[in-house]
Amino acid sequence: MRFLLLPAAVITLSVFSHASDWPQFLGPHRTGVSDETGLVDTFSASGPDVAWRVPLGVGMSSLAIHDGVAFTMYQDLDNQFVVALDVTSGKKKWAATVAPAYKNSMGNGPRATPTVHNGFVYSYTGEGILTALDEASGDVVWSANTPKEQKGRPAEYGIASSPLIAGNSVVVQVGAPNAAVVAFALKTGETNWTAGQGNSGYSSPALLTLAGKQQIVAFVGAAVLGIDPVNGALLWRYAYVTDYDCNTATPVQIDETSVLISAGENHGSTILKISRDGNAFRATSLWSSLGKNSVLRAEWQTPVMTDGHLFALDNIGSAGPITNLVCIRVADGEQVWTKTRFGKSNLTLADGKLFISTMKGELLIVDASTTGFTETARASVLGMTRQAPVISNGRLYLRDDREIVCIDIRAAK
Repeated sequence: MRFLLLPAAVITLSVFSHASDWPQFLGPHRTGVSDETGLVDTFSASGPDVAWRVPLGVGMSSLAIHDGVAFTMYQDLDNQFVVALDVTSGKKKWAATVAPAYKNSMGNGPRATPTVHNGFVYSYTGEGILTALDEASGDVVWSANTPKEQKGRPAEYGIASSPLIAGNSVVVQVGAPNAAVVAFALKTGETNWTAGQGNSGYSSPALLTLAGKQQIVAFVGAAVLGIDPVNGALLWRYAYVTDYDCNTATPVQIDETSVLISAGENHGSTILKISRDGNAFRATSLWSSLGKNSVLRAEWQTPVMTDGHLFALDNIGSAGPITNLVCIRVADGEQVWTKTRFGKSNLTLADGKLFISTMKGELLIVDASTTGFTETARASVLGMTRQAPVISNGRLYLRDDREIVCIDIRAAK
């Protein structure tokens, strides 16, 4: 069933002040969209312009960029670390131990991406240890073992919720029986509030304004929640049960009252309309496309939106053995074009282009066009990765389990 949506306009909020930085998961607005322009359309015959490469260790964390420093997480045989690297050279400024090494059958090492805010770096390990570090020195300011404190257990495949800044709190999924989502005081780590119940998903929460109310939208293991960021009050809940609690993509704002949620494992997508009657909120399905014929089943890739269209990876089947690249018009939910069997990948939108990292370690540039698929560049740049490209100050960053690569993507003047 299809429904007409309101005109599309992404209005997500950011608490960060440096427009060219990428200080958290999915960028300054937590949308996977960069505001940068003047970027390359293709690569030279010799490939992309690699500024530097540095060795690293195992981990699935992406990078945060702030004030000339890149932050990410990795582990060696013994410990998980947060590391700070100079963006011009890749030289290590500091590395801080935050937890013992984390092992999991789906891959070892930390999953979440650090968040940088007001002189602190907030990291979240695979087993759920949330740490605040001094941005300049890497010194640990406070640390909280969230499953232990909330009497829960880590998600089966490892905690992947990247920290979100909301007012005076840093917010993460915990997945405890009486604390699905928890807010911690930025400077002390004290618990400000808890919200929801049940297992954690693998999604990162987003701070959105829906129906005139700023709220945290958290895609937990079996539902999506709207939460008051001030006191943790549950504003609304919409059940969304998937196999293995694999709600992983971050919610995407469509307009002033609606938000997209999408899950793989052949589940599908729903656009929720958030309505308000005084202080009471309600979430209802405005549009849905579910099951084996869905137009969009986002696995671990968050769709990006521009000009009333979503660009996304549609994963077909359990664990997504087939992945299509799709462009979907949100007004009616139609796929306006599809690149079939594109392959497992992730994507970032910038300067009218999709910068796409394939799981095989390739970097592609594809026109963000609603008229059809046009690839303008492709090159192998590193090993297997699931991370979307990070773009900051004309540089693009990617990592795998062995190294980080920094690529200059500024167009020649």
